[in-house]
Amino acid sequence: MNALFADNQGGRQVRERVANDESEMQARSAVLLASAFTEFISASSRLENSYRQLQEEVSELRVELSARNAALSTSLAENERMRLDLQQIVDSMPCGVLVLDRKGEISMINPESGRLLGLDGAHFPKGSKATLQQISACTGVNLESSYENASSNDTGLEFCVNEPSGKRWLEVRNRPLFHQSGRAGKPNRTILILRDITAQRRAEQERGAAREAMAMAGITTILAHEIRNPLASLELFAELIENDGDRREQWISNLRVGIRTLSGTVNNVLSFHGSGSLKLAPVSLSAVIVNAVQFVKPLAHQAAVSLNCFVDRRQHPVRGNESALQQVALNLISNAIRHTPAGGSVSVSLRTELGTAGGENHVIVEFCDTGCGIRPDHMEHIFEPGFSGSGDTSGLGLAVCARIMKQHGGQICVSNRIHGGARFTLSLPLLEPEVESA
Repeated sequence: MNALFADNQGGRQVRERVANDESEMQARSAVLLASAFTEFISASSRLENSYRQLQEEVSELRVELSARNAALSTSLAENERMRLDLQQIVDSMPCGVLVLDRKGEISMINPESGRLLGLDGAHFPKGSKATLQQISACTGVNLESSYENASSNDTGLEFCVNEPSGKRWLEVRNRPLFHQSGRAGKPNRTILILRDITAQRRAEQERGAAREAMAMAGITTILAHEIRNPLASLELFAELIENDGDRREQWISNLRVGIRTLSGTVNNVLSFHGSGSLKLAPVSLSAVIVNAVQFVKPLAHQAAVSLNCFVDRRQHPVRGNESALQQVALNLISNAIRHTPAGGSVSVSLRTELGTAGGENHVIVEFCDTGCGIRPDHMEHIFEPGFSGSGDTSGLGLAVCARIMKQHGGQICVSNRIHGGARFTLSLPLLEPEVESA
């Protein structure tokens, strides 16, 4: 019985221990569950706060986006309005405007450009992409050269357009546009500005004609004065020849001087206002110079000026016009005598100048006098038509010399001599013997 009681007692203790363990486990589980629930509540609260903050930020972003969309819409509307205003301004401009993109295609052309170039919708329908090459081929105006010569300089190219009504002049200016600060490479846009300058060119021509008319009026007055005095002298000498037989030779010499002076004046006028090119042939420049010196010797004798000629017997052939070259020599010798005081001298010399490094040879003719020389401020105007340093001549002689030398492919220059007087120098290409014989 004691053993049975002991067994019951041991079983009860085991059951109590198991029950205690279960209670303890339930208590621990309850604590863990409560802790987990507390963490869940805390996490849920944080998540809820984060979600609330996110909603607030989204709302702010939505408001900001709406504001930016509204501003963008306003900006787009303003840009469109400005584009339309700019298009209207460009369309109403009195000059032609062509805008080219980076590829060289025309992205915009205003109505004035079409009018100036003679384009219409039949040539290039609206919305079609045209190129400068197509427009140049269609109109005959080489706009490609203006596009290729893009620069920032305020210069333009001028083109002449032939129309049934007459010639019309266009000026084209080029303006490259760069988006970046640098200017290397091709421009992003290029603007060609076209302007009708026909009226300007005609006005310039009219002003030029008016200036020529005024200059001609002045020259005519001087020529009348130059011709009147020799004519009066010729009349006097003719009367003296008739009545004074003892001094007839002297009066005949003076008469010859007057006639040759008139001849030089008339020849200058004819040479200056003559048209057409000179007929050139092999000419002995030595003979031309010697003949000119002989022709003006009476002028030098009357002015009491010594006239010296230093020309050798060689021909010194050049390709030229004998009459024109003689006119140059006569003008320069007469001019030297006119500006040399009595007792002075005029010298004419001729030499050959060999070309360097295989260049062509030249004949050099110098006309020197012992006068007062040429004023420095007159040097750059000395060969201009109508210019006279003394104001008592027509101012055509040296201008005729410059024109004739240019027609011969030669040069004429002037300088003052160190010891007084002036020096005029002619330079003409020497004709080689084989060319001369051909």
